[in-house]
Parts: sequence; structure tokens; C-alpha cells
Amino acid sequence: MGSKTPSPCIDVCKFKRDGHCIGCSMTKTQKSLFKGLKKDKQRAAFVEMLTAQQQVLGRYSHWNVAYAKKCKKKGAKLPPSLST
Repeated sequence: MGSKTPSPCIDVCKFKRDGHCIGCSMTKTQKSLFKGLKKDKQRAAFVEMLTAQQQVLGRYSHWNVAYAKKCKKKGAKLPPSLST
């Protein structure tokens, strides 16, 4: 079994797009919520939700590559929405 699902944060942390980070699309509230998730199933579900959010917002295509690299580095399984 691999590592737990890493944070969707890709260390940009600039909240300019109506309160969404320009790197990962999370709001400050979503960032706090993710930090509180202890079960990996919940963490993975959060990343799936965030991926769907990014598709709706339409400005975060760079995140997929950066997050996939982060997962690989940490030995974590890539979320199904990014596995294609």
C-alpha cells in the first residue's frame, strides 16, 4: 500500500481568483478542511471533488501535472480522475 493521499496544494498559495488559489483552486477554507481529514478515503474523495471543481472553473490545467509529480514523489496512488 502506498502513502496517504497528499494535499492538493502545489505550494503556490496566491488567493486571487475570487478567493481561489491560482495554483490548486482551493479556497482557504478548503485548505483548512483538507488538513483536518485523517482517513485516506476522505482525503482521496476531497482530491476528486477538487478536480471536478477545477474543471468547472476551467483555469487549472497545470495542476494535474504538478499534483501527479507530487504523488509520484511521495509514493502515493494517483487519483482515478488523473489516471487517464
